[in-house]
Amino acid sequence: MAAARGTRTALVLALCALALLGCSGKKTREPAKLISVAKPQAVPDNVWTRGVGGGSEGYYSGFRLALDEDALFAASLDGRVVAYNSKTGKTIWRSMTKARVISGPSVSGDLVLVGTLDGEVIALKRASGKEVWRAKAPSEALAPPAGSGNIVVAKSSDGREYGLDAATGERKWAFDRNEPDLSLRGLSAPLILGSRVYLGLDSGKLAVLNLADGSPIWEQTISVPTGRSVLDRLSDIDADLLPGPDGLFVVTYGGDLALIDFNTGDSRWRRSVKSYSGMALGGDKVFVSDADGTMWALDAATGAAAWKQDELKYRRLSPPAYFKGFVVVGDYKGYLHWLSPEDGKVVGRTRLSGSPVTTPPMAGKDLLYVMDTAGTLRAYDVKPPK
Repeated sequence: MAAARGTRTALVLALCALALLGCSGKKTREPAKLISVAKPQAVPDNVWTRGVGGGSEGYYSGFRLALDEDALFAASLDGRVVAYNSKTGKTIWRSMTKARVISGPSVSGDLVLVGTLDGEVIALKRASGKEVWRAKAPSEALAPPAGSGNIVVAKSSDGREYGLDAATGERKWAFDRNEPDLSLRGLSAPLILGSRVYLGLDSGKLAVLNLADGSPIWEQTISVPTGRSVLDRLSDIDADLLPGPDGLFVVTYGGDLALIDFNTGDSRWRRSVKSYSGMALGGDKVFVSDADGTMWALDAATGAAAWKQDELKYRRLSPPAYFKGFVVVGDYKGYLHWLSPEDGKVVGRTRLSGSPVTTPPMAGKDLLYVMDTAGTLRAYDVKPPK
């Protein structure tokens, strides 16, 4: 079993780049050239900027920005985990874990959680950054850990999910499903809602477990592998699951976006959208960056398309964020594009740096926080044009 899991991981590492770039026997897709915004309706304002170590240093990461009332938390591959004052950018604490951190941070109670390339989950004190425990995972902890109450849920690249004791890091339960031999580098984070944990799997299935003991509650197939080539048959759930008022939004690389009933797993609606990036809710719409770099806005209640924006095609878009009445998405050149939620028109643009933006932008009440792969972290406000 160990050898089989190692083979699967190697296939993931060798072929995920080809899948993401659409290179399965086709010509390289040229990123769309940017069209200048003639009359900007959104003027991004840089509030503060910080450097978070060396960022992901070229690795495809599961980094997230964690925003709470007391701080904004960020991490980098060189092992740094940092808590910032979210308004001023002042460092509250910095922890040097001496680990190759690749996912998180996430916040659970009085803990800050990260995962590492060497198969560890590390818990730090939220108030000081002091290490509380570190637990060994079966393989790379690529997805951000999640926690609630006395359980921390982590996900490793071999397809296993497991529950850890929040006080000690001791393993309490494990969940294992047969996964395909070939998949993208799965980064969908576990989602905890009440006493349940929702998991997006590489097989295109959504699994729901009892948080306390990991026992299965139900599973639902979101996407079925189709197509002739191996790459065409990828059906991973790699984007983070998105809870809404009427259900759970799930999108797959297999080409399905669905609104799923929290309790039964039944589909309220389905739409043909292929994404490994992510989604955001704003008003009565759900916004999604698809695998080709097209932005979609769908009616959250029905799935009907409100608009699609293809001016950013093949620019390897980040997950979107909804901030102060705008949809914001980053690209592979470090640009941030500000779109109207009404019609998808690009109404503003700024540049964080020359490095890709892959981490989901984090929208707070007053500021938008964006980090690129080089570790540049910036807080933005937005102003109307003069």
